[in-house]
Amino acid sequence: MGETPVIERIAVVGGGTIGASWAAFYLAKGFDVVVTDPDANVEAVVRSAVERAWPALERLGHTVASAAPGRMRFEPDLRNALHAVQFVQENGPERLALKVALLAQIDAAVDPDVIIASSTSGLLMSDMQANCRYPQRCVIGHPFNPPHLIPLVEVVGGKLTSSEAVTRTMDFYRALGKHPIRLAREIPGHVANRLQAAVWREAIHLVAEGVVSVADLDTAMTQGPGLRWALNGPHQTFHLGGGAGGLAHFMAHILGPMQAWWDDLGAPEVDEALQARLRDGVQAQAGGKSVAELSAVRDDALIRIMLAREARTCP
Repeated sequence: MGETPVIERIAVVGGGTIGASWAAFYLAKGFDVVVTDPDANVEAVVRSAVERAWPALERLGHTVASAAPGRMRFEPDLRNALHAVQFVQENGPERLALKVALLAQIDAAVDPDVIIASSTSGLLMSDMQANCRYPQRCVIGHPFNPPHLIPLVEVVGGKLTSSEAVTRTMDFYRALGKHPIRLAREIPGHVANRLQAAVWREAIHLVAEGVVSVADLDTAMTQGPGLRWALNGPHQTFHLGGGAGGLAHFMAHILGPMQAWWDDLGAPEVDEALQARLRDGVQAQAGGKSVAELSAVRDDALIRIMLAREARTCP
C-alpha cells in the first residue's frame, strides 16, 4: 500500500442498526460522514438514530469540538457516496454472496490506499475479498452493538490482506478511543460472538431441559457472572477465584470438576416449539415494554457502567 491517507471523510455503507450507530460514533469524532443505502427510507431512520445517540455520546465525553450531526449526508447511490472518502465502514446484510459483490463495488470506487472495514459478525474476509482488485486493504472491523457505546472492535484480515492494513485499522480505531483486539487468524464468528454463542447455547439447553425458566436464567447471568465479567474476563476472573494462589491454584482444585461439566454441556435442537418458549419467556420478562424502550434502559445502564469502569484502577 502507498502513503496513508489523512482521514477526514468516512463512508458508512448500509444504514441499518449497526451502520446508524457507527455513523453517530464517527460524527461524534468530528468526521464528515456519508451514509449510503439503496433504501431511500433509511435516511430518516439513520437521522433519528443519530439524534437519539447524541446525548449518550456527549455524556460519555465522546464528542469533539468539531462534532455535529449536521456533518452527515445521505447518498443512495453507492459510487457517488464513495467519492473522495478516506475510510469505509461496510455494514451490509450478513449474506456472503451479497458481501462479495458489495466489497468488489466498493473496491472499484475508492482509491487503493483506502481501508475497507467490514462490520460482518461472522463471515471470513478471505471469502469476502475474493473479487476485489485491491484485497490487501480489506479487513474485518467487527464492532459490538451498539458501536457508538461499546468500545470493542475485533480486527482481522483475510488471506490477501496486508499486515499494514490491519495495523492501520487497529491504530485508527484505537486513536478514536475504541478498544480493538487483533485476531491472529480468521475464524467464523470471530471471538466475542463465539463466546456469546457458547453461553447462549448452554442457556437454551438449561431452559429446554426444564432446569430453569428464561427469566431466572437471565437473572443468573445478570446477578452473577455478568457483574464480574463487566470488570474482568474469564481468565482473570478465575485467577481471582484462586485466592492467593491465583489461576494455578484454581486450576489445581477446580479444573477437574469443571471439565466434567464441559462434558455435560448441551447441544439443544432449537425447534419451533423451543423457539416459542424462548420468545414467550423474553416477552414476559419485557413486561409490555417495547424493544426501543428496553434498549434505552440498557444504554443508560451501559453508560453508567462504562463511567464506573473508567474510574477503576485495576486492569
